[in-house]
Amino acid sequence: MNADAGSDSPAPHIIAPIGGATRREVGGVSEDIFDAGDAHIKRVVYPAGYRWSTNLKPIVGTEYCMHAHVGFLAEGHMRIEYPDGCVIDLIAPQAVVIHPGHDAAVIGDETAVLIQFDFDRETVQRLNLPLEHDHTTVN
Repeated sequence: MNADAGSDSPAPHIIAPIGGATRREVGGVSEDIFDAGDAHIKRVVYPAGYRWSTNLKPIVGTEYCMHAHVGFLAEGHMRIEYPDGCVIDLIAPQAVVIHPGHDAAVIGDETAVLIQFDFDRETVQRLNLPLEHDHTTVN
């Protein structure tokens, strides 16, 4: 909850448009994307009630989100679910590493804001991450 605003909305500065970034919206999710060489810095805003399998699966067409997410959860609470039954709760402020092959949901009435660093389809390889979730890592 944003104590300054007295509501469950993120502080206005955390969701305001980012100068020099490209904004796109898909499946109810807003992304501001800033290019940094071969990488991207993204601010991803997930609304309350968001679930990947409900909002994006019909658009993307895969069973699970196959993108790796590496960054910092600045606001909110997200739950990551892997097909092996592993469930990880991420509560801001928290650094995150989410492996491909997951579902994700915003928990509670608060918007979740993720600051993410990626290389599009090359994130796993460029950051030397495991190809899939295993139980040897925290996230």
